[in-house]
Amino acid sequence: MEWFEAAILLADVLIVPAIMLIFGWTFLKNPPKDINGFYGYRTTMSIKNQDTWEFAHRVCGRVWWRVGWVLSALSVVLLCAVQLDWPLGILVLVAEGTALILTIIPVERALKKTFDQNGVRRRD
Repeated sequence: MEWFEAAILLADVLIVPAIMLIFGWTFLKNPPKDINGFYGYRTTMSIKNQDTWEFAHRVCGRVWWRVGWVLSALSVVLLCAVQLDWPLGILVLVAEGTALILTIIPVERALKKTFDQNGVRRRD
């Protein structure tokens, strides 16, 4: 594989972790102020009210920031440890996309633990 092909493959594989790091940092430091249909972590629970919206972005930001770094490191190590090729790169990209989707689970669990089904904070 030529160096430019390897560089393109590495860039493709790092796009998901980069997005997670950028949005994770953004959600932690400057989350979307208002509930909207364009930008942000939008699930049925997160858009119940402003409190659930802000909480979801804090949790999602923290999860994406951590997972983004882990995925970055694992992707680089994996691609450098074995022969770089496109089938492996695509497999890594699919795994990263799956990891991104699975980050919904801890965010929704935190929301359900903190709020009732109407979006009111629990008084535990």
